[in-house]
Amino acid sequence: MDQTYDLAIVGGGIMGTFHAYFALQKGLKVVLFEKNTRPIDATVRNFGQVVPSGMNVKWQTYGRNSLKTYKAIQSEFDISVRENGSVYIASNEEEVQLLEELSQINRDNDYTSHLLTKQECLDNYPGLRRDYVHAGLFFPQEVTVEPNTMIHRLHKYLKAAGLDLYSNMRIVECNELMNSVKLHTADNDTFSAKKVIVCSGSDFKSLYPDLFDKSDLEVSKLQMMQTKPQGDYKLKGSILTGLSIRRYEAFAECPSFAEIKAREEKESLAKKWGIHILFKQAVDGSIILGDSHEYADVHDIDDLGYDLNMDIDNFIIREAKKIFDLPHYNIQKRWAGFYSQSKNSDIYQHRPDRNIQIVTGIGGKGMTGSAGFAKENIDKIFNFEHA
Repeated sequence: MDQTYDLAIVGGGIMGTFHAYFALQKGLKVVLFEKNTRPIDATVRNFGQVVPSGMNVKWQTYGRNSLKTYKAIQSEFDISVRENGSVYIASNEEEVQLLEELSQINRDNDYTSHLLTKQECLDNYPGLRRDYVHAGLFFPQEVTVEPNTMIHRLHKYLKAAGLDLYSNMRIVECNELMNSVKLHTADNDTFSAKKVIVCSGSDFKSLYPDLFDKSDLEVSKLQMMQTKPQGDYKLKGSILTGLSIRRYEAFAECPSFAEIKAREEKESLAKKWGIHILFKQAVDGSIILGDSHEYADVHDIDDLGYDLNMDIDNFIIREAKKIFDLPHYNIQKRWAGFYSQSKNSDIYQHRPDRNIQIVTGIGGKGMTGSAGFAKENIDKIFNFEHA
């Protein structure tokens, strides 16, 4: 077997996989290494909401390019993309003001959104409580995916397009030579590539422990839940609520944001646990609920614990019941997700050698922003932007 490649990618999650996608589109020979049988970390432990609307202007551009990529692949191969939009539900007049200001920002950015009246929200989203909703802002272009399904189907699609994918294969060493990089596996196999991208935080830690220890990465722990199927009840798209409006980066660019945030209660449980309430209906009719955010430096990840804090889950359910009268709130599944993020930049990037790049720490932007970022990064690495 020819084990020489234009690009080797370490980490088979969403970031690494979209780097592989765009490299293949450029006609490069690409290999992707995943240390587990399948991705098991942040890529599959999230809501599956692709919502550029929640990002600042820079990352909204990446997110909008990601939407184009998801839809282009879905037109050829089913990776679970559902074009059902996203809506932000305001619970008071302050949040309505932020929705109106974001709507104007989106008009200036030529990104489609529609302000919804209280009654339009009630008509479009069954079970939404009248005493909660004041107005909404709808983004028709945005999509949802089923994370655990999507990444495996995307791998299948890319393998058919020429990707060499090795699962259960851990890279233990990368050595830069004159014009290539030698990658050594735990099974004593050797691969060669002109360029290497490390997209997995755990692989970054094992390959470059000293650099990892000096990094500014921190880890966020998120708790989410899934109800049992809701029968004939239907809920369209991604539902983001008042606490999301007060949390997401896009709203921080609104003129009134700083003043509104300054008036918030400082010691609330929502702030303590970083909670904002999200709803999404899965394909089996169940409802995904969440989520929370607890933080620790990467060196102190054990401090977050790997168990679930039931006080957090109970608080999320109590708040969710103030927003939607679902047919039931019977929970069938609970889990925690972990993702890394850079404390001083919007993504962690470093080159330990000339032909090796580490790209990780994208935070909660991964499902939405990875494709758009990966396209730009492949163009930079291989100088396609000047071709």
